[in-house]
Amino acid sequence: MHDLGAGFGYFWKGQRWVAAHGRWWGFGLLPALATVVLYGAALAGLGFWGADLTAWATPFADDWGSPWQDLFRGFLVALLFAVVLLFAVVSFTAVTLLIGQPFYESLSEQVDLSEDGTAPESGLPFWRELFISARESLAILLRVGLYSLLFFALGFVPLIGQTVVPALGFCVTGFFLTEELTAVALQRRGVRLPQRLALLRGRRMLTLGFGVPLALLFLIPLVAVFLMPGAVAGATLLTRDLVGPEEPDPTTGGAGHGNAATGHPGPAGQKTLTPGPRSQYT
Repeated sequence: MHDLGAGFGYFWKGQRWVAAHGRWWGFGLLPALATVVLYGAALAGLGFWGADLTAWATPFADDWGSPWQDLFRGFLVALLFAVVLLFAVVSFTAVTLLIGQPFYESLSEQVDLSEDGTAPESGLPFWRELFISARESLAILLRVGLYSLLFFALGFVPLIGQTVVPALGFCVTGFFLTEELTAVALQRRGVRLPQRLALLRGRRMLTLGFGVPLALLFLIPLVAVFLMPGAVAGATLLTRDLVGPEEPDPTTGGAGHGNAATGHPGPAGQKTLTPGPRSQYT
């Protein structure tokens, strides 16, 4: 339970960080605004054609009498919209992070610099980072898609489909939301998708404490846009908890060439800033 509360604490600290650094909050809004326009159009299309799609998929109900046909298809439309909406929450984050890669990389680096005056760097060219991010985001979206299909099927189970399944859906969505958001900071530390998933599973309650509130809030129209910069900032602070202190480089005495928590190679270098007092957000 402590980790659950700590996860929500990082969510709140991230929002406080961007509130105190208004320029970075505005900077982080731009990719989310672009994405919300695309998703708004897609969800509007689903709302307009959802009933026709359900009728096409259930021809066996054409001869059902009233009100059973309307109730059955109405339930399927609602369930389809709920599943697509949950999928959209995670894919919104993935697409926004992909569109806003340079924006959120800069924001995450600034959060690291504000903590201890250093920010890990991957050492990879931008095009290579973008390719890795797109590939790993696609892998996450495929996983989420499989879970969405499973939950859609389980939604037909009486009682469980209306109670347990939605709760599990939000937990899975929260987990993968946290993965996508922490990926910004963890990729700069040289931690790839399999190791990221292992880290998050090892601190499952911390992960859910951060991601589930976001999953719930992201269902409110436009809220995701305004919370996105703080979500990236909070995920960067959470990452510092996940990976722990970096091991010093034996050749230079500096940090950034390995990590005690992951056991994997760290970033190629670090940006540094003249150290100052630690941030009030830790």
